[in-house]
Parts: sequence; structure tokens; C-alpha cells
Amino acid sequence: MCGIVGYIGDRKAVPIILDGLKRLEYRGYDSAGIAVLNGQDNLSVRRASGKLRNLEDVIQASPMEGLYGIGHTRWATHGRPTEENAHPHRDSKGNIVVVHNGIVENYLTLKHELQSEGHVFASETDTEVIAHLIEKYFTGNLEEAVRAAVKRITGVLAISVISKLDPQKIVAARQGPPVVVGIGRNEYFVASDIPAILSHTRDMFFLQDGDMAILTPHGVHLTDFEGKTVRRQLQHILWDPIMAEKGGYKHFMLKEIFEQPRAIRDTMLGRIGQETGRVFLDEMDITPEEFKNFKSIKIIACGTSWHSALAGKFMIEKLARIPVEVDYGSEFRYRDPIITADTLTVVISQSGETADTLAAQREAKQKGSKTLAICNVIGSMITREAAGTLMTHAGPEIGVASTKAFTGQLTALFVLAVYLGQVRGVLSDEESMRLTQEALKLPSKMERILSEEDIYEELTKRLHRAKDFLFLGRGIHFPIALEGALKLKEISYIHAEGYPAGEMKHGPNALIDESLPVVVLCAYDPNSAEGRQRYEKTLSNIQEVKARSGIVVAIANKGDEEIGKVADHVIRVPPTDEILLPLLEIVPLQLLAYHIAVRLGCDVDQPRNLAKSVTVE
Repeated sequence: MCGIVGYIGDRKAVPIILDGLKRLEYRGYDSAGIAVLNGQDNLSVRRASGKLRNLEDVIQASPMEGLYGIGHTRWATHGRPTEENAHPHRDSKGNIVVVHNGIVENYLTLKHELQSEGHVFASETDTEVIAHLIEKYFTGNLEEAVRAAVKRITGVLAISVISKLDPQKIVAARQGPPVVVGIGRNEYFVASDIPAILSHTRDMFFLQDGDMAILTPHGVHLTDFEGKTVRRQLQHILWDPIMAEKGGYKHFMLKEIFEQPRAIRDTMLGRIGQETGRVFLDEMDITPEEFKNFKSIKIIACGTSWHSALAGKFMIEKLARIPVEVDYGSEFRYRDPIITADTLTVVISQSGETADTLAAQREAKQKGSKTLAICNVIGSMITREAAGTLMTHAGPEIGVASTKAFTGQLTALFVLAVYLGQVRGVLSDEESMRLTQEALKLPSKMERILSEEDIYEELTKRLHRAKDFLFLGRGIHFPIALEGALKLKEISYIHAEGYPAGEMKHGPNALIDESLPVVVLCAYDPNSAEGRQRYEKTLSNIQEVKARSGIVVAIANKGDEEIGKVADHVIRVPPTDEILLPLLEIVPLQLLAYHIAVRLGCDVDQPRNLAKSVTVE
């Protein structure tokens, strides 16, 4: 989950590395550090606990110079978030410096071995073992020492290494977490993610597992861990660097909430025929005939992506009439799942590098399943290993709590569900046209919801002191209740729970009292008998809450008069098809969580103990 940046070229390295770390602080912000080389033997290292601004203060008090170096912003796994545990880490003699994203699972065994050989450790981290291992194998060539060291390591790693004994060189290696290499004009970059270096170059390639990159002032050489030369495709990134900036919003999260209409439009663009309602999926190594003949679908994801997967299950089963099972990536491999060649496995990840989801994808492929990725990052590992990819086109998402990536995933799942319904002959042309036309109206409807943001100021005055929240939904709305609860707990640190509304009598009713806000998803499709029936049952749940003095916040249709008679607070959304309502319902829940967190003074973009991309198990 940590962030890594490296630079080598003819400019001063420190400002470039610090700028990159700022753009990666969403990956971790417990501590930070930087190392640069000035000349052949002047190696400078600065570190600080806490956020990046603390490191900047340290550097201002004790400046450092150099034309190449590496930096790190940390999300703590092994060892407390102290200056001693901050990266970069050095070997015993101080000649080799390492930054690392990942986990060394056998670090204790290696540490004891190295200590018995006279190595002295200065931190509690697993990463320091890597520096000492490289020192052990160093005979004058840095990349050879790194190769020898990584072969001894069990776990996952993305590292960048410099040494004053082999100057003018950065060695990067990947086994698990992402590494991107940028190609500039007489300068070269390495980073954990695209935004770190996008303001300097758009030409990049992604290391694959087992790859090593050797960056010098003269170019980049790629090898595998055995030293054999490899080639990776150079990609031109089309993102505008300003997309990764706040753009006048107070927080990245708020900016990304307001970017959702565009993200939905872009995810549908080119995939839906507006005059026919037909869906087109390009660049798939899965034929329409194979899509037609799949007997089951498994969707694998983690966190927010798991909630989109659960909503996707409702979409696919309704529109394509094929059974769908949803799994947590972290649990999938450990139950020996039943997968066959006629199973389609869909893996969902914003970053495309989520370790658990990637491992589950590989398990499914090993069992003979074709995999389809839904992802927001071009060239990420999950997309490279999938037989087909549905990009969400949400653009870079910097806020740790996912918003536009989630609605992008829901949109992609809807597109997939309609496509499956069409190729399987389940969905008529008329129904396809009706559904896709409704979907194309979603961005403008979402913009109407966003135009009423001021209502949350007054609402959160009344709710922000609550210690617990309950979120309720039925059917496809239950995953949105889960996501609403997750957003609130992520950024406000208020305990929140999502629950199926029909299960209230089986336990949650015991929690309700006059201090408990209960957020109920009551929006429905007025043209659907099924939707109306669900709505009436949900009204009964609200009566149960009110009978126990609970505070009801209802997400309901514009024009719904009934709900105002029973709910304490009502937030209204435009009506749409039942299967598309989750895309509108989630926006008020995101805004509610955001405004409560702001009122409480929480760090909205960088909530404690969380990181954006979970690239370790």
C-alpha cells in the first residue's frame, strides 16, 4: 500500500520526488522519507514520521541535493509509524538504500540469519532485511545483488534501490505490488502509480511480476530475476495531469463525487448503440459464443468493489438469467472453490493491483475459467492477466474512500449484464432499448442530485454526534446500504452497519433507540410492480424503527408524499429503472458521509489506518 517514487536525470531530484510523493500520499501517510546521491559518494537520507509535510520541514531545515534518488510514503505493516521505521532503509554500512512496498513474510528467518553474520538492525520493519540482504550479495554490481536478494524473499515486493558503491543507477523490481516506469527526455522515473509521474511524462510501461528495471541517465534496461532481457509495451497515458488535482474542491473526495456523471458517461461511451440499444464489448479474448454458453459466473472483489459486485449479481441474474456467486478476494482461494471451464470469473478492482483479487483471479484461471476484469487503471496486472477487460474510465481516484470508481464499476456491470442478456437471447430488443436509454439519462439525473448539495449542511448538524448508524435496503438496494455504511465508517470513524431491511426482526431491532439514525433506501421504480411491493415492505420497516424512537433518514423518489409522513428526514432522487437506482441512491450516501466527516474535522482524503490500493494480503 505504500508509495514509491524514483528519479534519475539532469534535474534536481528532490523537488520531483517530493512532488510525486504528494500525489501518492493516498497510498500511505504514516511516515515518509527520501534518499538522493550527489556525486559518487555523497548519499543523503531524510526521514520523518507522520505526513509528508513533516518530511518537507526536515528537508527545509537540512537541505539535500542530487540528480537521482528514491522516496517513499508509508502505510505501516511491520513496525510502528516512527522515524526509525520510516523508509528508506539502509544496510549496516550505509552504502545501500531501499524503499519497499509489500511484505517480507520470511523476514524473521532472514533477520536471524543476517544477525548471526554480524549485521546490525536499526528498525522494527521487514524492509530493512532487504537492504542487508543486498549488502550481503553485493560484489560491485547493484542489479546482481538485488537479483540474489529477491530470490531469498518470500512474500510480495515492489522495491527501488540505490547505492553509492554503484552510482548513477536505480534498480527497481516487482513481485506483486505495482511498479510503473516513466520515459522522459534524458530522464527516467519509477513509481507505484501513474499520478506520481504524470506531470513529467505520459510514456510509461508497467513491470510484471519477476521483472527488474535498471534506470541510468542513458536509459532503462529490463530483465527478469535471472538477468535475461525482457520487453514491455510502452503506453501513452491520456489522463490530463490536472485530473489528479483538486480543481478548486476542498477535498479530492468531494471532487470525485462530483466527477461521477462524467465517469458514468465515459464508461458507457462507445459501448451502447443509442439507436439500437445493442451493447458492444471490444478487445475480448472471449467470443460471443462463449459468453452465451457460460453456465455460471463468479464475481470476485474486495471492499467497495465487493459491494458493486453484489449489486452486479442482481443485474446479471435479472437481465441474463445466469446464476452468479460473489466472493471476497481474500476468502476465495481458501475454500477450494468449484470452478469449471464453463464458469466466467469476473474480477473487480479499482487499481487492478489488489493482491487478494489478483490471487483469486490466478486461482480461477488455474482451474480453467476465463477471467474478465473490471478496472480503472490501464495496464494494471489484473487487466493484463484477464481474457477481457471493461475499463471504467473514471480517471485517477485519489481519495482513499472510493466514490467515482464505485459508480463506474456499477455502470460496467450494467453494461455487462445487458450484453449477456442480449447474446444469450434473454433480453428482447425492446427491453434492451428501454434499459439503455434509461442508463444514458443517469448522468443528468445524477447532476440534479449533486446540485442540491446544500441540504447536507443542515442535515449533518443534527446527525454528526451519533455514535452509530444503521443503513437498510432490500434486494439490489442492500449492497448500496452496505456501501453507504462503509463510506461513513471509513471517513468519519463512526460505527455504521449495512443490513437487509427484511432482517430487522432478526437482531438489529434491538439496537434502535432515540439516538440511532437509520438510513433507509426507499427509492423505487414507479412503473414496476416489484418495485412498488418492495417499497411498501420498506415502509413497514420504517414503522418498526419509528415505533422504537429511531431517527429515520429516507432516500426516496422525488414526488413521493407518503415517505414524508413517516421519515424524519428525506433526501430525494429522480426515479429510474429499479436496476439502475443504485447509481443514483449512492450519491446522497456519499455526500452524507462526506459532510459528517468534514463537520467532525476528520481527514476525509486520508482516513487513518487505510490506504488506497491494498497490494498486500
